Amino acid sequence: MAGREQFLDKVRADKPRTARDQNSHRASVKMKTTPSKGRTTPLGWAAILVGLFLFALAAGLFLRLWPELHRPGPVDPAFQIVPALFLVSLPAAERFDFPIGSENGALTYNAQPFTENRHLGDDLNGIGGENSDLGDPIYAVADGRVLVTEEAGPGWGNIIILLHAYEENGARKYVQSYYAHVDQILVKPKQKVRRGEQIATVGTAGGKYWAHLHFEMREFTTPFVGPGYRDDTRGWINPSAFIASHRGAPEDDIRPTSQ
Repeated sequence: MAGREQFLDKVRADKPRTARDQNSHRASVKMKTTPSKGRTTPLGWAAILVGLFLFALAAGLFLRLWPELHRPGPVDPAFQIVPALFLVSLPAAERFDFPIGSENGALTYNAQPFTENRHLGDDLNGIGGENSDLGDPIYAVADGRVLVTEEAGPGWGNIIILLHAYEENGARKYVQSYYAHVDQILVKPKQKVRRGEQIATVGTAGGKYWAHLHFEMREFTTPFVGPGYRDDTRGWINPSAFIASHRGAPEDDIRPTSQ
């Protein structure tokens, strides 16, 4: 009995006597068994340091690139939309002539016709060959307006794109004439041009080729440089065939081009 009484006395001593004692007891037990929430482990500190490093790196890179990112640049012509007013203002071309030589294409030869070797245009040359036609005049093939004049990079040199409107089967249609490898450009964007008006001179694309005119006709209105060679020719027209069928003049008409 004495041993049991001693055991019960010990249990009573260990057991909290009041609600406050019970709460204090539970808190003490919880503190012993629950890890501290405010303490950061070594792995946590490493993650924080890595995050701060990456943030500082990104911020520094952004600050260095900001002047370039903020600087306005020219819009790629391929993404430009020709304004409706520009299209409406185009006069209807009544006649198309060849861009070099005589109006009907005499005094020239075609060194690489449309679709030969996947070619998207005609390579027109003076009959003397090599650089005999360097600096010869290039004429607008029809009335229209200038869409693009620019240096298009290696392989192209200076280019000019004109846009023309014409009537066919009661419908108003549009076509581009494209002049590449030119030496001197004599017109500016948005400028109106007349059929036979000199717009440039024959060049060599900065000495890359013998002098000649790379000439294309396109059914697009959106201005872009283009590849020059392509298997899929949709949108490109046989230049010589188009002009021959839209000349509106006798074949023996080789008079000087009117201004």
